[in-house]
Amino acid sequence: MKDLPAALRPREKLLTHGPSALADAELLALLLRTGMKGLGVLQLAEKVLADLGGLPGLLAAPPAQLTRIKGLGPAKRAELLAVMEMARRSLSGTLQSQPVFSSPQLVKDYLQMRLGPLPHEVFAVIFLDAQHRLIACEELFRGTLTQTSVYPREVVKRTLELNAASVILAHNHPSGVLEPSRADELLTQTLKSSLQLVDVRILDHLVVGRGGALSFAEKGLI
Repeated sequence: MKDLPAALRPREKLLTHGPSALADAELLALLLRTGMKGLGVLQLAEKVLADLGGLPGLLAAPPAQLTRIKGLGPAKRAELLAVMEMARRSLSGTLQSQPVFSSPQLVKDYLQMRLGPLPHEVFAVIFLDAQHRLIACEELFRGTLTQTSVYPREVVKRTLELNAASVILAHNHPSGVLEPSRADELLTQTLKSSLQLVDVRILDHLVVGRGGALSFAEKGLI
C-alpha cells in the first residue's frame, strides 16, 4: 500500500474520512497489515473476502476454515478471531440493554454470527424478560447435519428456570438452505402449545445460515 497515494491508503482514508469511507477489503487490509509473497495486503484482503463470501462470511467463518486460507498465518487468524468475538459480545451486550424488537436485524446478525458457522445442526433458544431484553441465549440440543431431536419438556423446564417471559427459537441449517421444512413448522407449533401452558410466548423462530436468517414471524408462520 506504500505505492498508493497517501490519500488513497486505507489508514489515511479512515483517519481523514472515517471508517464508513472504506471498502470492505480496505477495512480488512488494516487488520491484516501485511500481504504475502506476490500479493499485496489489499489484494490478500480481497481474496479472503472472495473465498469466504464477503464480510458476512468472514464474520461467520469457523476457525478451521480460516486455517485453510493461504496467507492467513496464526497471528492474522488470532487477530481476526478476536475481532469476531468482540463483535459477538457487543451484539450480546446490546440485546441485554434494549428490547430485541427495537432492532430485529440485530437478533438476526447475532444468531448468524453464533450459529451460522457451525457444521452441525443446533437448536438454540433466546430467553427474554418481560421487557423483551436478553436473559440468555443457549444451545439446548445438537444434532447431525440433517436433523436434531428437540424435547419440549426440556425447553419449558429451562424457560421456567430462567424466569423468562418470552422466547425466540433458532436453529441453523448447515446446508445453507434457509427455507423452513415441514418438520420445522410442526416443531414450532408443538413448542408454542407447550410454552403457552406456562404463559410464555414464542416471539419468533429463526432459521440461520451463513447467508442470512429467515424469520417465521415475518413469513406469518408464528
